[in-house]
Amino acid sequence: MKNSSRAFLHRAAIAVLAASAMMLSGCSSGPSAGASASASSSAGNIVTVNNVEPAAGLIPSNTDDLAGWKVVTQLYEGLVTFDASGKLVYADATSITPNADASEYTIKLRSGLVFSDGEKITASTYAKSWSFAANAANGQLGAAIFSTIKGYDALQDENGDKNAQLSGLKVVNDTTLDVTLAAPDSSFPYKVGDVAFLPLPQSAYKDIDAFGEHPVGNGPYKLASWSHDKEIKLVPNPKYTGPRKAKNKGVTYELYTSLDAAYSDLLAGNLDVLDSIPSSALKTYSQEQLQTVSKAGPGFKSFTIPQNMAHFSGKEGKLRRAAIAHAVDRETIITKVLYGTATKATDFTAPTIAGYSKILSGASVLDYDAAQAKKLWKQADDINPWEGTFRLAYSADSGNKPWIDAIRNSIRNALGIDAQPLIFSTSKELSTAIHNRTVGAAFIQGLQSDYPHPEGYLVQAYDSASADGKGLNNGDYKSAAFDALIDQAARQTTLDGAIGYYHKAEELLFEDLPVIPLWYTNVTAGAGKQVGSLSFNYMGLPDYYKLTVKS
Repeated sequence: MKNSSRAFLHRAAIAVLAASAMMLSGCSSGPSAGASASASSSAGNIVTVNNVEPAAGLIPSNTDDLAGWKVVTQLYEGLVTFDASGKLVYADATSITPNADASEYTIKLRSGLVFSDGEKITASTYAKSWSFAANAANGQLGAAIFSTIKGYDALQDENGDKNAQLSGLKVVNDTTLDVTLAAPDSSFPYKVGDVAFLPLPQSAYKDIDAFGEHPVGNGPYKLASWSHDKEIKLVPNPKYTGPRKAKNKGVTYELYTSLDAAYSDLLAGNLDVLDSIPSSALKTYSQEQLQTVSKAGPGFKSFTIPQNMAHFSGKEGKLRRAAIAHAVDRETIITKVLYGTATKATDFTAPTIAGYSKILSGASVLDYDAAQAKKLWKQADDINPWEGTFRLAYSADSGNKPWIDAIRNSIRNALGIDAQPLIFSTSKELSTAIHNRTVGAAFIQGLQSDYPHPEGYLVQAYDSASADGKGLNNGDYKSAAFDALIDQAARQTTLDGAIGYYHKAEELLFEDLPVIPLWYTNVTAGAGKQVGSLSFNYMGLPDYYKLTVKS
């Protein structure tokens, strides 16, 4: 989900990897859910859904895994949200109005907004929350997304004043916030839909880590309980007045360590909704007595080769990255392993995002060509002979083993090198190793932007400002040329004008390959027959607040 993004790794995502970003990829599941899930389903209108243990506390600006994103976005509401097609919908805001060149914005809030504990939400609430998130002294993973706001650079001292505020934010009155950007940014009204822009109450600043265990939000739900590695229970927030009013009596996230275990619970009637079908069931799930879904989604799947990995820097690294890109037989893997539930990548965004393209220069590097792969690898060997093993990291709880093995075999067969897995027990462990830069291998990563805009994919995952743990640029790719193109896109006052620059930036990514694009993942999900109102949001996840179950 920060899908932006936070890539997600599956922000997020969030997106972050999100977004995230990216949300990093984190849909998986565990053995203890059955009994409590069954009890929840029979209790009436409480809906049970799958998740894994979030990588960190439930703090919006520190959420960059999909597991956390799923929960945080239900506990909090922001200025805007998005409908299923990605259309912007005002939530806490009534308007976000730019000046003539999109370098300044006036935000108007609805009156009467409160957190679930009754604390008022005003323009000051948002100004303080954004400043806290942007301030390097507070160590928030979503900090980089605030870099376009004036005063961000002054807050990048990790030993600075934790209470220092963004100079570009001016509180006019309780319902008016003026925002001055460091540079024009026409994506800003979408960007504030990122999870990092969600507001925090005053109680959060006393002890942010403790708050993350017992958060107080302003969203359609509030936290009832969090039993680590077992379940997270949400109940409707009676003080919520936004557009996502809960239609059920609560949502319970059953926390699994195996996606296959979650699927088994779904088949047994012990889980109401499963938002991602495991690879092992893709061939048969549509034949089960379930409600099933397979549709285009916003998920971009890739694997990252860190910039500092041996043999993968400089000219040698560029040749080896291109060789590996050519060595992956994407179409065969999609057909035979994923059973058609994905689409070969042709760019660095997704088919559901404005600006998606099939005709970018350089995209042919994603075509399977064993002969070209060997040629490029040989050219790299002439610079510095290869030694060692190419390792690809993933988490055992992701359900991704079949296609990870297929990728490794494809690389090994095309290049004649040893390609082995590096398996982490949980997505949380993998996420921690990636954030700490201790993974020591290439690693699987997915991205779904928290906001349906190309900026959410490209800036959050590849801009220099998002490297070094400040965003979803987990390979620490840094290119002045790429950054300049992104800056040009940000200065445009229309989406169409920006897309031309985004495309040029993507063509540069095809030359440098900071990640190896694989495919766009379809939304594949299942639900029991007892579930009503089964719909999915712009992130390709269930609209939790719309879900109902028959008692």
